Amino acid sequence: MFSKSKINEPGPGNDTAAKPSVSESPKSSAGEYKASSAPKAKPPASVLSADLHITGNIKTTGDVQVEGTVEGDIRAHLLTIGESATIKGEVIADDVVVNGRIVGRVRGLKVRLTATARVEGDIIHKTIAIESGAHFEGSVQRQDDPLNGGKTRAAPGGAAAAQPATQQS
Repeated sequence: MFSKSKINEPGPGNDTAAKPSVSESPKSSAGEYKASSAPKAKPPASVLSADLHITGNIKTTGDVQVEGTVEGDIRAHLLTIGESATIKGEVIADDVVVNGRIVGRVRGLKVRLTATARVEGDIIHKTIAIESGAHFEGSVQRQDDPLNGGKTRAAPGGAAAAQPATQQS
């Protein structure tokens, strides 16, 4: 981007100044990448503001904080649902913190419903915490691997064995 803007500027002095800085930037960038890969600095969470309405699925390996409305599924590493947020769809994340409203299934290794949470749907989790005042309508099911659907992995357990019997009836 810098070289593109420098090209558009008139004068040979700017082009010569741009060339050394461009050649120096990759060297310093490569050094920065190596340095940043060693401690693995975590990027900040993506924030979906309160006035944002998304229709569609969201998938990331990073962190997401939702303050607006999402009609679709969300998959993330850490998902924080703000008090003003509404999610209509399935939520899948390693860590889920619900302060707002979810209409749909929640799958997470760690699921936390705060006092302002409103969840209408099933929660499949490894660990769960529900604060006093949280509103929850649905079922809660513990699985060792809740992120991968759990149908084949949980079949040896008692909870999933009851589901096929219901389907066969």
